[in-house]
Amino acid sequence: MADGILAWYDRSIRRSSATTLNMAPTQITACVVRDIRCPTSLEKDGSDAMNLAPDYSAPYVVLSTDSQLEGHGFTFTVGKGNEIVCHAIKVLSKFVVGLKLSAIFDDFASFWRSLTSEDQMRWLGPEKGVMHLAVAAICNAVWDLWSKMEGKPMWKFLVDMEPEKLVSTIDFRYMTDGMTREEAIAVLKEMQAGKKEREADVIAKGFPAYTTSCGWLGYDDVKLRRLCKEALAQGFTQFKAKVGTDLEDDIRRLRIIREEIGPDHLLMVDANQKWEVQEAIDWMKKLAQFKLTWIEEPTSPDDILGHAEIARALNPLGIGVATGEQCQNRVMFKQFLKAKGLQFCQIDACRLGGVSECVAVILMAKKLGNIPICPHGGGVGLCEFVQHLSIFDYIAVSGTYDNRVTEYVDHLHENFKNPCVVKDGRYVVPKAPGYSADMLESSLDKFEYPTGSEWRRLIAEGVYSAE
Repeated sequence: MADGILAWYDRSIRRSSATTLNMAPTQITACVVRDIRCPTSLEKDGSDAMNLAPDYSAPYVVLSTDSQLEGHGFTFTVGKGNEIVCHAIKVLSKFVVGLKLSAIFDDFASFWRSLTSEDQMRWLGPEKGVMHLAVAAICNAVWDLWSKMEGKPMWKFLVDMEPEKLVSTIDFRYMTDGMTREEAIAVLKEMQAGKKEREADVIAKGFPAYTTSCGWLGYDDVKLRRLCKEALAQGFTQFKAKVGTDLEDDIRRLRIIREEIGPDHLLMVDANQKWEVQEAIDWMKKLAQFKLTWIEEPTSPDDILGHAEIARALNPLGIGVATGEQCQNRVMFKQFLKAKGLQFCQIDACRLGGVSECVAVILMAKKLGNIPICPHGGGVGLCEFVQHLSIFDYIAVSGTYDNRVTEYVDHLHENFKNPCVVKDGRYVVPKAPGYSADMLESSLDKFEYPTGSEWRRLIAEGVYSAE
């Protein structure tokens, strides 16, 4: 059975790869950066306790080569300040343009460190904030290019890579008290057994998803009920709602959601960093009546000890702590894991510094407690990215679906050449080579800020003012 599924899937990948396999780029020749912003605040899409009216945005990178093949990548912001990240990418691009691809791929960890550790610019991070978002955009584009060159979707490229080679892409600095290079290789080698069967299984079934699309804080009750009904009809069994602004309103909204989804489907909540530590504990004890799986980002994303204290108080109630979408690097994840400050690890493909740092955290989570990877999705293209990471984790690292689920938000996928597909509440395994990062040229022209056609229209109509 597994052999038949994999043979069919391999033929599908080869068909998707037909236009790229004959190209052999040797050098990166240019780095183009575009300020892409989508006016999601108009409908309150993405609204939560801390981000009341976000405009989902992406500093978007295209790496050109001396062939027709390009690498596409991006990071994520919620609107204002997107141009600051774009400028940081342009500054870092001098470390990329002109490089031979063999030099990057033969020693990716050193390439990564060249972006994060230039002796003067390192002061602006290190490995956090605007500079690390810029590193993420560039490295995502490099990994997209690399997997396209191999003619494989990113998940397949990672799964097929020899353990020693994959681990060689990771910068282990400041990480070895959590996981060493040798331990990482051992995890991957241990999971070689049964890998073919797991690959066939996820291709046949898809990867579990939960939806946040019905739970935004700015939606009225009528819309909330309608979206819950629609999500159930689409096959979702796991749901997340935003909380944190008003306790009585949270109780009312969660009661509505439970009425719509029933008592047995999983329900998670997300406070988006709203509370103090004791406030989070007290608030969540009042919400525990709704049979909640986790509370996400209950307090400052930097407060590792605070998360651990909240976890100690809530775990006896059956509520885990989830965090990671604003956890800045593998070093902070190491501390969260060692301090037991999270029970669900929410890596973010655009907050961490690209694929290799995401792989580092996935491996470390396996070693430090077998903590489930439940990536943060949504935004512009985050779901397109993280589906690959979850599928890789299942096949090559965790070997199980238990407590593992990937966020899905039903916004903006129509702007991508190879959008993610969710069917019956599960991500359909992607086939196209690369990291699913390529946006449609028409969408780039529409949403580039402030010159794109959609922004010119909104500014002309007075809906937005030009900054």
